Amino acid sequence: MTDASWSTTAREPEFGDYVELLKPRVMRLVVFTAAVGLLAAPVAVHPVIAAASILCIAVGAGASGALNMWWDSDIDAVMSRTKGRPVPSGRLTRGDALAVGLVLSCFSVVMLALFANLAAAALLAFTIFFYAVVYSMWLKRATPQNIVIGGAAGAFPPMIGWAVATGGVSAASVAMFLLIFLWTPPHFWALALFRNDDYTRAGVPMLPVTAGERSTRNHIFAYSLVLLPVTIVPAFSTIGGPVYLVGVLLLNAKLLLGAWAVWRRTEAAAQADKFRAEKRFFGFSILYMTLIFALILAEAALRDGGLAPAHWPTLF
Repeated sequence: MTDASWSTTAREPEFGDYVELLKPRVMRLVVFTAAVGLLAAPVAVHPVIAAASILCIAVGAGASGALNMWWDSDIDAVMSRTKGRPVPSGRLTRGDALAVGLVLSCFSVVMLALFANLAAAALLAFTIFFYAVVYSMWLKRATPQNIVIGGAAGAFPPMIGWAVATGGVSAASVAMFLLIFLWTPPHFWALALFRNDDYTRAGVPMLPVTAGERSTRNHIFAYSLVLLPVTIVPAFSTIGGPVYLVGVLLLNAKLLLGAWAVWRRTEAAAQADKFRAEKRFFGFSILYMTLIFALILAEAALRDGGLAPAHWPTLF
């Protein structure tokens, strides 16, 4: 991180550059899971407050992305996947990214406290801190377990949405947290397999870099096996039901087949077809988690419409 990285850009920044700084593609799943957490809660929230709260969470997620791009601009510049981002491409300076990240962080937390409650705002503040400081500044470059621990940052949004409605945390919101927390490592390690050259070049100790492809494939399959029973537990809670259970069993079967396909591959086979199975698993894993939260949302709609079975057993 040299002084030269703070130099002015070659042209005036455009609005789209600032939008890209917020990682809008990553933000979509964050916003959706936060909204599901809010809507699945047993407490109704006024639509205006709900919309304003979700906007604050989205802004907070964008702030995290900006701070990450500020800190990681040096390694982003040498990775083919990230070198076109606003800072390493020279469209924005590191100072721009830092300023945007800090301003939006403060704005989102304060406004969420005003629109919703202090508990939700505190969770949002902790999430931003965890992603920007604990993951980006510390774990990412320090340990191959970076995404295992750092994945917690992406798992907090449904808890924040739940806290907006209820003012606190419950077993149901923790269950939603665990869904994303345990899904993140196999999801991201699949990406790391076909982007291994990038991480090696940048010196980031992702699992394929430090332990090799075989170990990474073992980890993907093992974590997928651990994830499956965890996804079933919410079916027997206040946020689940028979629709969720049937849907998640079908999704789990598809995910397990994908994890098996990745696990049984040799390095030579993966290189030969340019990591087709790994890319397929990575792409499906995004759809997988989106559909799981869509099932939670469907169960909430059934309960609100009085269509949920009253006799369905619940653990919490």
